[in-house]
Amino acid sequence: MATAEVEKRRNHLAALSFVAVVVVLGIPMWLRTTTTYRAWLPMAQIQELAELQLLLSTDVEVVFARGTLTPEQQKKIPVMHSRDEAHTIDETDLSMHTLSESPCGSLVVYVIPQSSPLLPQDVDVYVGQRRMALLRVDANMKAGKSLHQVLAALEPQVKEVLQVMSFSHDDITAALSDRVRLSPGSSQSKADSMRTFKSSPGYEITFSLLNPDPKWHNVYWDMEGAVRTYVQPLLSKLNPVANFSVDSQTLHYTMLGVNSRFDANHSAYTLSADSLAHVINPVEARLGSNAASSNPVLNFLLYVPDAQHSPLHILDNQKQKVTSNAFHSPRWGGIMVYNVYGYYGSDEIAFDININMVKVMGVFLSQLR
Repeated sequence: MATAEVEKRRNHLAALSFVAVVVVLGIPMWLRTTTTYRAWLPMAQIQELAELQLLLSTDVEVVFARGTLTPEQQKKIPVMHSRDEAHTIDETDLSMHTLSESPCGSLVVYVIPQSSPLLPQDVDVYVGQRRMALLRVDANMKAGKSLHQVLAALEPQVKEVLQVMSFSHDDITAALSDRVRLSPGSSQSKADSMRTFKSSPGYEITFSLLNPDPKWHNVYWDMEGAVRTYVQPLLSKLNPVANFSVDSQTLHYTMLGVNSRFDANHSAYTLSADSLAHVINPVEARLGSNAASSNPVLNFLLYVPDAQHSPLHILDNQKQKVTSNAFHSPRWGGIMVYNVYGYYGSDEIAFDININMVKVMGVFLSQLR
């Protein structure tokens, strides 16, 4: 009898020991091995980032042309560049760039006297294509002043030129968010403005002119000159990153594939923001195949509406006209509608249209950037 009691007591102790081991060691170990690891975050430092003030600096080189300063003021300047003046603005832009090529992220402002023939007399500022600007100064600025006083008086004008030459965040967002024009605080709007193209050793850029009804108008555009003047300077700076090839084409009898509606409020045919996503697929089938190249393709399309559907305007989500009358599709390209007012063509004689390439390339360059 005593042996049975001892054996029963031993079994109870063994069971309690097993339970104790499970509670003391097993459960903590199970919780430890199955709990998702979460790294510690410095929340206080993260919250301070919302109040962090970022300072973006730009190197600015100010070059005074001959005759801008007095001989006494010139002696205060450590380095002077001497070069004969060019005769046209384009020559000046190129010659100044050759004289002092500024690296990316820096600007050069050339200060010229009031009597200089480089600019027309009614023009005081010229912004070039190669991070260069010409600034005409008043002849009275240097009279009886030290070099320090001249520079202090010139500083506000230089800052104003820099603001014109720089792209602000709002400018970039506005250029890239016409497709989904949402409220400024929307996270979707911010996401669209930051979408980038995937990395590749090369890219194909194609400019296409869409003429839906050639019997009404003959459309001409100087794309070769536009690429040489506007696109190539940008691509030349991107050569260390990738190789770019540019081509163009004209497509006749090509429609957008979305029926526009006449809007009495705007007295024009309109395309709503919701319909823009359906424009690309029908047009893309006519753009041609790029199977011979493995590089990504960027398409920029200029559409000239026919007389029966003109003028044609793109509306944003607030039913307001998009200023550029264009929209972009991330990682695909962009489409711009080019309206022509006053059709005079007929079935026998087509209306000749010369595209304003300055207006067109301003939009396409913004989308490309």
